[in-house]
Amino acid sequence: MTTRPTSNELPPGGYVHREPSLLRKLLPWLALLALLGGAVYLVQALAKVPLQKGFSIYFVPGGWKKFLLFLLAASGVLALTSLIGQRFGQARTGRKISYLAVLGDQLTHLFLMLVVLVAVYPLVYVLIAAFDPNNSLFAFPNFSDPNIFYRSGLLPDIQKLTTENFAKLFEGVTIPAYQLALAGLGGAGLAALLFMGLASRFGNTSEGMEKARTWVTRLLLLVGVALLVLITPAQFQGGSNESKFLLSVRNTLFVSTMTGLLAILLSTTAGYAMARLRFPGRFQMLLFFIFIQMFPVFLALVAVYSLLTALGLVNTFTGLILAYSGGAIAFNTWIFKGYVESLPESLEEAAMVDGATRWQTFLRVVLPLSGGMLVFIFLNQFIGTYAEFILASVLLTGVEQWTVGVMLRSFSSGQFSTKWGVFAAAATLGALPIVALFYSFQQYFVGGAVAGGVKE
Repeated sequence: MTTRPTSNELPPGGYVHREPSLLRKLLPWLALLALLGGAVYLVQALAKVPLQKGFSIYFVPGGWKKFLLFLLAASGVLALTSLIGQRFGQARTGRKISYLAVLGDQLTHLFLMLVVLVAVYPLVYVLIAAFDPNNSLFAFPNFSDPNIFYRSGLLPDIQKLTTENFAKLFEGVTIPAYQLALAGLGGAGLAALLFMGLASRFGNTSEGMEKARTWVTRLLLLVGVALLVLITPAQFQGGSNESKFLLSVRNTLFVSTMTGLLAILLSTTAGYAMARLRFPGRFQMLLFFIFIQMFPVFLALVAVYSLLTALGLVNTFTGLILAYSGGAIAFNTWIFKGYVESLPESLEEAAMVDGATRWQTFLRVVLPLSGGMLVFIFLNQFIGTYAEFILASVLLTGVEQWTVGVMLRSFSSGQFSTKWGVFAAAATLGALPIVALFYSFQQYFVGGAVAGGVKE
C-alpha cells in the first residue's frame, strides 16, 4: 500500500513523481479509436445520402470519403512527423521532450498557415481576376476543364490574362506631360521609400538612411499635394463610370489627407488639454468619448445627413471631411492623451519657468516630441477614411464627387451585368496607395499603438 508522503519526507524541491495510472495512459488511445469509429460511421452514413448535382457546383463522386481519407492521412503524417521531431530533439539535446508538446506545436503552425492561406486567397483571386477579360469572378466554373483549379472554380483561367480591364479605367482620360512627370517622380520616390523600408528590415538603419527617408517622404508629400491640386474633373471625359475611376482615387486621397490633417489639429489640442489641464467637466467628457465609441457610425447617418443638408454641404468634400473628422475626435484624443501623459511633465515645467506660456509649451515642447504619434494619428485616420463607404455613399450624389468605395460599388451594381473584371482591376489600383503607405510607415503603426503605455 502506497502512503502519501508527509512534508518531512518530501525532497528539497517538494515534488514527488508518480507514474500515471493505466486508465490515464489508455485515455488518448481510446479517444483516437472513438474518433476513427466516428469517421467510419460518418462515411457510411454519408454514402447512403442521395446527393443532387447543381449546375454551379462541382460534384466529386465519393468526395466525402476522399476528404475524410485525406484528413486521416494528413493526421497520420502529422503524428509521424511529430514523433520524428520528438526523437530527433531528444537525441540532440539529451533531454526528455513531451510528444504532446511537439504535436501541439505542429498543430499551431498548421493552423497559422491555414489562417494565412484563408486571408491571402481572396486577394490572390481578385488580383488574377483583374487580368481576366472574361468576367470569370461571376461566371460559372467550366467543369470540362482539365485543370482542377479552374474546373472547381478556385482560380480564374490564367491562360487568358490581359490588361483589358485596366485599359478601361484610362479610356477618355487626358493626362498632361507635366502630370506624368510628377507621377513618375512620385513613383520613383515611392519605390525608393519601399526599398529603404526593405533595407531596414535587414538591419540597415544608419543615420544616412533615416535622413534619406525623411527627404524622400517630403518629396512624396510635395508631389502628392501638387497632383491633388492640379488634377481636375475636366481631364476625365469618358462616358462610363470606369473612365472616372482615377478621379475617384484623387477625390479619396484629397478627402483622406484633409481629414487626417484636421484629425491631428483637433485631437492634439483636445488630448493635451485632457492630459495636462484640470477643468470642470473634464472627466465627464472623457467618459463621453468612450461612450460614443460604443455605437457604429451608421446610427448617426440620419442626423449627419440632416445637419449637412441644413448647412448646404451635401455632395461636397467639405461636408464629408467634417463628418469624418467629427467621428475621429474621440479615439484620437484618447490616443494622444495617453501619449502626453507618458512624457515627463518636468520638461514643460522647465519651459514655463523660462517664461513660456502653456500654448508655447504645447507648440515648442510637446509637439516636437510627438512626431511619431502625429504620423500615427494621420495614417490611422487616412486609412480609415480611404476605406470608408457608408457615409460617402449617402452624402455624395454626383459621379465626379465619388470616392473609391462608391465608385467600386457602381461596378458591382449594374442593371444588366456586373463588371467584376473592372471591379477587380479598380480594386487593385485603388489599394496601391494604402499598401505603399502601410509598408513604408509601418513602424509608426506599431510605435503609435504602444505609445503611452508607460507613464512617468
